[in-house]
Amino acid sequence: MFFDAKEYATAARILDGLVAEVPEQVAPRLLLARSYYHSAQLRRAEAELRTIVERDPVEHYARLMLGRTLERQGRDTEAAPHLRMAAALAGDFPED
Repeated sequence: MFFDAKEYATAARILDGLVAEVPEQVAPRLLLARSYYHSAQLRRAEAELRTIVERDPVEHYARLMLGRTLERQGRDTEAAPHLRMAAALAGDFPED
């Protein structure tokens, strides 16, 4: 509902409480990271995404979002390995 309304900061406040209640679940944390990303809270998005990737290194969407979050902060060198890993996990291999 909040995503449809583009009320990402409100979504983040709600999801923050949910993540605190169930910190082991990936889905709410990923939504929280997306909320932070879309509301330009990039350091917070990065922290949540790093937590997800640490717990589940093959979570391809978290890798993709982490790469994009780092790019948005002007940290392209740090972003590149995450974006390559996300592409590989999604089966997107460059054609030679």
